[in-house]
Amino acid sequence: GGRRGGLRTLEGTGYLSPMSAPLVELRGIRKVFPGVVANDGVDFELRAGEIHALLGENGAGKSTLMSVLMGLYRPDGGCIRVRGEERHLRSPRDAIGLGLGMVHQHFVQSERHTALENITLGHPRMPFFPRMDALRAGVQQAAARHGLQVDLDAPIRSLPVGERQKVEILRALHHGASILILDEPTAVLSRQESAALFEVLRRFAAEGGAVVFISHKLDEVLAIADRVTVLRRGASVCTCGTAGLDAAALASLMVGRELELQRREPGGALGAEVARLEGVEVLDPRGVPSLDRVSLSLRAGEVVGIAGVSGSGQGVLAELLAGLIRPTGGRLLLFGQDPPHGPRAFRDLGVAHIPADRNRMGVAGALSVAENLILESYAARFGRWGMLRWGPARRWAGERVRAHDIQCPSLDAHTASLSGGNVQKVILARELAVRRPGEGWPRLVVAAYPCRGLDVGAAEAIRARLLEASGAGAAVLLISEDLDELLRLADRIGVLFRGRLLGPLPVAELSREGLGLMMGGHRGPVAGDREVSP
Repeated sequence: GGRRGGLRTLEGTGYLSPMSAPLVELRGIRKVFPGVVANDGVDFELRAGEIHALLGENGAGKSTLMSVLMGLYRPDGGCIRVRGEERHLRSPRDAIGLGLGMVHQHFVQSERHTALENITLGHPRMPFFPRMDALRAGVQQAAARHGLQVDLDAPIRSLPVGERQKVEILRALHHGASILILDEPTAVLSRQESAALFEVLRRFAAEGGAVVFISHKLDEVLAIADRVTVLRRGASVCTCGTAGLDAAALASLMVGRELELQRREPGGALGAEVARLEGVEVLDPRGVPSLDRVSLSLRAGEVVGIAGVSGSGQGVLAELLAGLIRPTGGRLLLFGQDPPHGPRAFRDLGVAHIPADRNRMGVAGALSVAENLILESYAARFGRWGMLRWGPARRWAGERVRAHDIQCPSLDAHTASLSGGNVQKVILARELAVRRPGEGWPRLVVAAYPCRGLDVGAAEAIRARLLEASGAGAAVLLISEDLDELLRLADRIGVLFRGRLLGPLPVAELSREGLGLMMGGHRGPVAGDREVSP
């Protein structure tokens, strides 16, 4: 069940009875963009002392609904009531003035300024000549009250992601928020950081605040939320209490069907060695090893998982195998040879790369879906005498859209307008088309956090494609913070800890608890009686 606090569940229904008037009511909210009905008559309500989860697949309308509530969009229909009064929110300033605050999935922060400056930036009652000592005292008071201690003098760019999220929440609270909207707040947090955040949210709700919690992590929703509202294709499907629900039931409500979890079938035949790292070292700009004497072998038809806490070298490993960087020590072999330098040369060898940051590195958001799909192959596949043959290119792009079930208004839609799951499908459709002449699949797929921030339906579709590539003979390196995902999909799993690689070991010899110990640097007997060593 959920954290119900002072809210009462109606006998036999799972619904919560209102013990007070709602703080926020959205009735019949409709929002239409060109070619897309984002919200179609959505109802939603939030009460004091409540943590209310908002669920739905990517593109279901969750972020649009909350953007309407925050005054970022004006609704095309319906009404908004805050504390019983109908409101017409013309800007975020109006929403902030009513005690609403939103923490976006992608932080809105000034990289050049300190944590304190980011927290106080844009305060509605900021004097023309602010006194920094008074501002500091106010922020420190809010931090102590809500258990959000952070180094206020640190440049924001120097803080880890968990601390940067604290800054975002502190800014909302310092600006007077009694209603917090959190959009995918744990997408890039470790389990420990997520647990600390949940304590903050529980304390905030216990003091009379209210929280809207948008997430795709269903186990976290069940752990933290009192109620859940599910959106599907822009409409609200149901609102119910979390008591008695499980992750499978929530997933079925979100996608409208029973969901089959992808799982690696053990015992498949492996092919020749595709890639080998021999004592590889990569130094960061300060001369500190990001990868420290890493040795690893990848074979055709194999899925090798890589786990680790954020910043342990996973991103560097992915960039190394995609040809974006070179080792500063040791040796990297591809297909038994020293590879030529550069991502283009790696792609010509059959290496596909799904980057960790889908928006900054995976697609060009201002380009169309068709343009992004042909981005890596337009010259070789569709070029003739220096000219692009748009007819064949668009037909091929249309085939990719249909084969990967990419939901978009048209091939000409800007990729930035798509949901996160559909952006990831665009990347996957393009990357899985990377191949050598005469071969049907890539020879090596480097997938960094391919399901991060995706709903359960989109995530399972991505996993199915990766297993399909592996079954066709590709070697797959899967980097993920989701241990359950790694245990279901991988043949072997290794853990990066401060740049050192522990393992990898066969999945049959590992457990979630053992992997958790390895992520903390434990080298003892965490897998049966075997010693795990770097």
